[in-house]
Amino acid sequence: MLGYEVTRRWGGKGLPADTICVRFTGSAGQSFGAFLPPGITLRLTGDANDYLGKGLSGGRIVVVPDPAAPFAAEEQVIAGNVIGYGATGGEIFLRGMVGERFCVRNSGATALVEGTGDHGCEYMTGGTVVVLGQTGRNFGAGMSGGTAYLLDADPLRVSTRDVSLEPLDGRDTALLRALIERHRVETGSAVATRLLADWDASLARFTKVMPHEYKRALEAVRRAETEGTDVNEAVMAAAHG
Repeated sequence: MLGYEVTRRWGGKGLPADTICVRFTGSAGQSFGAFLPPGITLRLTGDANDYLGKGLSGGRIVVVPDPAAPFAAEEQVIAGNVIGYGATGGEIFLRGMVGERFCVRNSGATALVEGTGDHGCEYMTGGTVVVLGQTGRNFGAGMSGGTAYLLDADPLRVSTRDVSLEPLDGRDTALLRALIERHRVETGSAVATRLLADWDASLARFTKVMPHEYKRALEAVRRAETEGTDVNEAVMAAAHG
């Protein structure tokens, strides 16, 4: 209802970041922060159920465990299945692990998490995902766009039919460091703190997940720009093989 009122009054552009910031404590039910528009930040200390950030449309969601919790956050589940389903924009920072189908059909949101279950980034078409921990099997199945960065990636758990595992380039390195620093600031993540403390060594542990279709489209754009030909026609030709 809050998101509806913001969109009704301010339209799809929403409000400047953090205009409205709401803090919660406890266990959130399903679809916490669904369809959240720009300008709203939800900060939850506790945990959440399935579909957190469903249809996220520009807002920000941050979830951290209770400071008094005796466990290591990165070893425990903090949110359920299908987090960020169908998100089109915005940010999700989760200090802990999540269940299956993380960011399925994500088309534009940025999301950081410290471990996922099976089928992460399934059918993802855009956006950026960073996983600072293990992934389940079948990561990237049907993924046709966007980029994911995995720490200590296991090739046997990645759907290499649809994506490839590639080294990072300079732009990836800058983006990844900035996102991990944001994750540390937003959540107080011990994982992020350790990685940043020895960044050169940490960087060597990351791998980029690149969808085959997306890579062909990017290569077509670069060729068209170099040759001075129509970019849209080049992308369409690449999409049709």
